[in-house]
Amino acid sequence: MKNKILALKYRPQEFKDLIGQEVMSETITNAIKLDKTPNAYLLTGIRGVGKTTTARLIAKALNCTKNFSEGEKCKSDENCHCKEIVDSNHMDVLEMDAASKTGIDDIRELIENSKYSPTSAKYKIFIIDEVHMLSKQAFNGLLKTLEEPPPSLKFILATTEVRKIPVTILSRCQRFDLKRVSINKICDHLKNISKNEKGNISEEAIQLIARTSEGSVRDAISLLDRALISQSINPNKTINEYDVRKMLGLADKSKIISLFKEILSGNEKEAIRSLNQLIDDGLDAKNFLNDILEVLYLFSRRINLGPIEKDLSISETEVEMVDKYSKNIDIQDISLFWQLTIKTIDDLRIVSNENLTLEMYIIQLVHLKGLGMEKKDTKRNEQDILSRENYSNEKIEEKNVEMKLSNGTKSQLKSTNQIKTSPIKKINEKKEKSKIEITSFQDLIEQSNKEKEIELKYDLERNVKLVSFNKGKIDISFNEKLNKNFIKNLTEKLLQWTGERWIISLSKNAEAKSIYEKNLENQNKTIEEFKKSKIAKDLETAFPDAKLTEIKEGE
Repeated sequence: MKNKILALKYRPQEFKDLIGQEVMSETITNAIKLDKTPNAYLLTGIRGVGKTTTARLIAKALNCTKNFSEGEKCKSDENCHCKEIVDSNHMDVLEMDAASKTGIDDIRELIENSKYSPTSAKYKIFIIDEVHMLSKQAFNGLLKTLEEPPPSLKFILATTEVRKIPVTILSRCQRFDLKRVSINKICDHLKNISKNEKGNISEEAIQLIARTSEGSVRDAISLLDRALISQSINPNKTINEYDVRKMLGLADKSKIISLFKEILSGNEKEAIRSLNQLIDDGLDAKNFLNDILEVLYLFSRRINLGPIEKDLSISETEVEMVDKYSKNIDIQDISLFWQLTIKTIDDLRIVSNENLTLEMYIIQLVHLKGLGMEKKDTKRNEQDILSRENYSNEKIEEKNVEMKLSNGTKSQLKSTNQIKTSPIKKINEKKEKSKIEITSFQDLIEQSNKEKEIELKYDLERNVKLVSFNKGKIDISFNEKLNKNFIKNLTEKLLQWTGERWIISLSKNAEAKSIYEKNLENQNKTIEEFKKSKIAKDLETAFPDAKLTEIKEGE
């Protein structure tokens, strides 16, 4: 065990050693004590929270000659099954990796094997890891055996993608969801391991490892193992937060917040310089962008929920920086920054030069913030114009009253014509007057014709089949000739004409017909009815070679 990696060396050997999964452990042990164990267990959760470990613990608890669920331990010289189960070489506890054995032939072999009784243990147990990788045929082949297995057979399924498992399998299993482990519990666990391994590592470094692991105990122990290796070469060295950040390619959060200060100030040159310093320190691009998202979350949390309370994910100095710089940013800017950051993470897969991508990203952030300021200034200027216009109008009206008293009604009328109206107010009034009501599909076609939107009118008449029409929502079907920009054009025009946003939804109603098809049907029906009249028969007698193609009503 001395040279084993820490993730294997400190793998839990009892239910009480499973950190963060106390409720699940209690439920399983109680079922074993009462001898009410299910035919199949399903263990779900992210990587590194203890799915395979729990499966082995269940196998040990069911087959141990001692009272394993009560904490009784086997001696090394006793003929017990626990050691073989831990070493994965027990004949009656078979572990299968569904990622490499996905087909129906593998499941058929497993089912054939399930017919035989266990050789030495009480139960024969099949542990199927990554069970979501099985094929559809393999799942179907497993159904019957999973529901009614032999009395001495148990299934334990483990997966990280529970949504990919068919419902028919889920309904035959007793499901246990293993949760992400909290940062506090991971920190305590890492401290104990570090103490046992005589590692010299600071508390800040342990907290950083715990945060980076994202709730996965195995990831946290693996990172601690990686950090302690560098310390083992120099026993007198203390591993601090900076060493861990350098090892993982993480940027100091305080430096990222300082970078944000330059972005919010519009100082593009200093922002790029700060980024280059982070890159020189060994910055990992994806980790950096994820840290940016975390900082944006802190800003939004500060703006919406007030001062940030004590939290392991952020130091007191960083809290003060967030409090200070959050005054220069609003939720609208945070939303824009968030969307751009997510887009840049996708861009990293396409652009080969990561540093170039990050520099362009910082430049865009600076100008996005400037764009927000320009909008605010424009709004403020409009308000100033309106207030000045209102003030001047009030002065003119006062002057008119004075002229009426002195020069009579004629002078007042003359001055009234000189009153100026706000140009912004005129534009708004014009927009209000231009808004129209569209209450039917025919109104929409007529408005398209009135506005000379010929292409839109043609699509509405010929290529669109109306399913339902309500104010604010139109449900349509269409044929293959419809313009590819039709939805976009129609939405824009409806917003422009009515001043409201409309929802255009697509339907698969094959029975709906276009206006053109309906008119053609009505015209054919009218012609057929007219052919039965006496006038039509007289015309056919007089002009036997003529063909009736259209009927128009006279004025």
